[in-house]
Amino acid sequence: MTFSHSRGTHGARIPGWLFRTVNKFVSGPIKRSSGSFMGMDTLVLTTIGRKSGEPRSAPVAWFDDGDGRWLIVASKGGAASNPAWYLNLAAHPDQVTIERAGTSTPVTATELHGEEREAAWSRIKAEAKQFAGYETKTDRVIPVIRLTARAD
Repeated sequence: MTFSHSRGTHGARIPGWLFRTVNKFVSGPIKRSSGSFMGMDTLVLTTIGRKSGEPRSAPVAWFDDGDGRWLIVASKGGAASNPAWYLNLAAHPDQVTIERAGTSTPVTATELHGEEREAAWSRIKAEAKQFAGYETKTDRVIPVIRLTARAD
């Protein structure tokens, strides 16, 4: 299936400068260490900009999905819009890398839908309670994406 979640009509208002500042501050240490931020396992996701064609990196929380797979959530703190990295994934799902603990891994991104999404989303909310709060702030369906390691 494709990436399909559209913008909501309402949600949290978080200034873009705040996201950019936090991203710059935490990306370096996450790349070099086992990657934990605010009590969650974190990795640095590098996508290809859908407009610029340039690499774009952002730290994101991840959840183990077994067998060389990770789940990430395009929550943007419950904002009405999806994060820019989500739109980049939708444009270039096979041009993605993740970095953590000094290791870079090429991955393919797939958005989960239906029962598969619901099962993953329930597990994520149980592991990280703040995601349940993000869901109450917006009317959009928060995307859950599976990253699968690929052999390049």
